[in-house]
Amino acid sequence: MATQVLVEEELGRKWDRCFSDSLLKFGGGLVLGSVFSLLFFKRRRWPILLGGGFGVGMAYSNCERDLNATIRDRSL
Repeated sequence: MATQVLVEEELGRKWDRCFSDSLLKFGGGLVLGSVFSLLFFKRRRWPILLGGGFGVGMAYSNCERDLNATIRDRSL
């Protein structure tokens, strides 16, 4: 018999995963933007900011989909 997991616990784990995913994707975007800035754009700042923004946007999209799926599954 499977044990029941409380919704609060499941959401807490997903929020933790979202936070760590956001940090990793933001950091990866900054690193990738820095590399492009150094190699191709004569040390401009905008590729770094753009890379970080893309990372945060991807993490936000993943978190939104994951949290909405949890809420939708629990309401059925």
